[in-house]
Amino acid sequence: MSDGNALAAPEAAALALADITCTFVGRDQHSQRYTAVKNVSLAIAPGEFVSVVGPTGCGKSTLLNVAAGLLAPSGGTMRVFGELLTGVNRRAGYMFQSDALMPWRTAAQNVAAGLEFRGETRLAARAQADEWLKRVGLGGFGDRYPHQLSGGMRKRASLAQTLVLDPDIILMDEPFSALDIQTRQLMENEVLELWAVKRKAVLFITHDLDEAIAMSDRVLVLSAGPESHPIGEFAIDLPRPRDVAEVRVTPHFIDLHKAIWDVLRQEVLKVYAQQLRS
Repeated sequence: MSDGNALAAPEAAALALADITCTFVGRDQHSQRYTAVKNVSLAIAPGEFVSVVGPTGCGKSTLLNVAAGLLAPSGGTMRVFGELLTGVNRRAGYMFQSDALMPWRTAAQNVAAGLEFRGETRLAARAQADEWLKRVGLGGFGDRYPHQLSGGMRKRASLAQTLVLDPDIILMDEPFSALDIQTRQLMENEVLELWAVKRKAVLFITHDLDEAIAMSDRVLVLSAGPESHPIGEFAIDLPRPRDVAEVRVTPHFIDLHKAIWDVLRQEVLKVYAQQLRS
């Protein structure tokens, strides 16, 4: 019999990166090795929204590709809900920086594609696709092709394409960076509303510090590359639910922004100086 007073085993992290190092080698034997990230550790609990920020070229997207199983690290381990990841992360949905919509498919066909590839009938997949298009505000646009949609509408379709598969983990690589500020804030709020329903684990990559603070539970700051590594981690204790525009003007948001920017600023200046020298 088990002891009724025994503590329950702690829940495994949805994502656990331990001492991740990624080194790249050029095409020929004379090329120098380049270490993008070095000894990066990060654990994301189920239902937690974590953002990674850092200067250009610091390896943010590299870490996301490791979490997706698209890139094998040179060192360290990657675990998904306690299991060692040895291939593609089947429990994660990936929303890319650029649209991943197939131009020859309509919005509904794009959203349904993953379900069809997974073995669902075309009819069942289309029904779920239509439902998710409604959830992201594209209920009347399922028969439009990507070139017939605005940038914001394509992002909504991409979001539906990711969420329709009901992944346990959502990976997002600067998904709104190309949008105008008004559309961007609408999309950020929509993501937070959808996330609040099921509370999936989210790893969100962004170069926008305001966006990271407004959306996240935690923010990890990376140093400038090469050999980028964590230099700060901040708990974002702003109350939820949040409106990303309204929360930006609150005193506590401003305090958090100052604290994180104090750590990030020197790294941004390092990259700027490197670019000037080159």
